[in-house]
Amino acid sequence: MSDHLAGRLTEFGHAHAFRIYFEDTDFSGVVYHARYLHFLERARTDFLRLKGIGHRELSEGRFGEPMAFAVRHMDIDFLAPARIDDVVCVETRTVLLGGARVVLDQCILKGDATLVKARVKIAVISPEGRPRRMPQAVSSILDAHRSENDDGPSTG
Repeated sequence: MSDHLAGRLTEFGHAHAFRIYFEDTDFSGVVYHARYLHFLERARTDFLRLKGIGHRELSEGRFGEPMAFAVRHMDIDFLAPARIDDVVCVETRTVLLGGARVVLDQCILKGDATLVKARVKIAVISPEGRPRRMPQAVSSILDAHRSENDDGPSTG
């Protein structure tokens, strides 16, 4: 089932637009830094969902043994602020697939301006929290959108 609220798959991976609401901002109308993590997480989740890899399916073992993804490390650069009522776009690219990890580049854009760049290292874990190998079915799906650029977060 297609979900227009989940963004869209692109030739590079995924793009997801978000409007900035009052709840996302500090007293001055600028987006509070921690809210960017929410936008990045939602975009990663919807990227997987649109590819047919939902969290429920992973935890139920539909791709083999039950598993989950957990953020292990994130490098973030805050380059410019978003403000109340802005519409921003989160772009997500797969740059590396390993046996038990995925590396994604994400950027938050407002028009042509890059506001935030992030490199996200994700571990594949068992329900008990132990590292485990990614099932081939999941790896094949994610590899279809892997970027050739591994030099750092994209600027759009």
